[in-house]
Amino acid sequence: MRRWTGAVLATPATALMVLTFLLPMLWLARLSLDRSEDGGVLVPALSAGEYGQFLGDPFYQRILLRTFELGVTVTALTLVASYAIALFLFRTRSRWRAVLAVLTVSPMLISSVVRTYSWMTILDDHGLVNQALIWLGLVHRPIALMDNLLGVEIGLVQIEMPVMILALMAGFARLDPTLEEAARCLGAAPWRAFLRVTIPLSAPGIVLGCLVTFVQVMSSFVTPSLLGGGRVYVMATTIYQEALETLNWPLAAAISIILVVVFGACLAAYERFARRWAA
Repeated sequence: MRRWTGAVLATPATALMVLTFLLPMLWLARLSLDRSEDGGVLVPALSAGEYGQFLGDPFYQRILLRTFELGVTVTALTLVASYAIALFLFRTRSRWRAVLAVLTVSPMLISSVVRTYSWMTILDDHGLVNQALIWLGLVHRPIALMDNLLGVEIGLVQIEMPVMILALMAGFARLDPTLEEAARCLGAAPWRAFLRVTIPLSAPGIVLGCLVTFVQVMSSFVTPSLLGGGRVYVMATTIYQEALETLNWPLAAAISIILVVVFGACLAAYERFARRWAA
C-alpha cells in the first residue's frame, strides 16, 4: 500500500518532468542527428556528422575550452568573494541578520539583463572605473574592461555571488563552531584552525556552491553577449548563432546535447563526492 501511495504522489512531478524536460531533450537529440543544407533547409537523417563537425573543428574546440575556462575562473573568483559573506551570515546572531540576508540576495530580484547593462555603464571607457583610475593618476588612458573576456568575468562574478552565498549557507550544516573553539584551545592559530577545521567542515557547501555556479556560468548567454560585445564566443552564444543566424538547427542541437553531457558529468562528480563525504 505504501509503495502505491508513493507512486501516486510522485506521478504529478514525474509527468511534469517528462513533459518539460525529457521529451524536449529527446526531440533535441533527434534533431541533432538531422542535416542542414543551404538556406537552413532541414533534411531528416540519422547521422552524427554535426557532432563530428563540432568536436573535430579547432574553432569549436576553442569555444568549448574557453567556456570551460570561463566557468572554472568565475566559479573560483565567486567562491573567494562569497565565502566570508556566507560564513558571516551563517554565524551572526545580530538582529539585522534577516535584513542583511535580504540585501545579499536582493540582486536576484533584478533581471540579469539589467545588471549586465549596469556593468556596461560602469566598465565603459568613460565609465566609473576608468574615470576613477584616470582621476587618481593610476592610468593615463582608459583600460579595456569591455568587449573582452575580462569584462565578462567581472559581470558574471557579481551576478553569481548571491547564488553562491545561498548555496554555501545551505551547505554549512556540518559547520560546528565548538570544533573551532576546541582547535583554538589546543593551541592552533586562528588561520590554522580556519584551514584545518572550518574549510574541511564546510566542504559540502563549497562543492555545492561551485557546482551551481559552474553550471550557470557554462550556460550563461546574456552577460557574454553584452559585455563580450560579440567578440567572446561561448557555448550558449554559439548555439544562438547557429540556430538563428546561420539556421543550422542540427548543429545547434548537437552543441546543446554536448553541453548537457558536460552538465551531467559535473552532477555525477558531485554525487560521487557527496556519497564519499557522507561515508
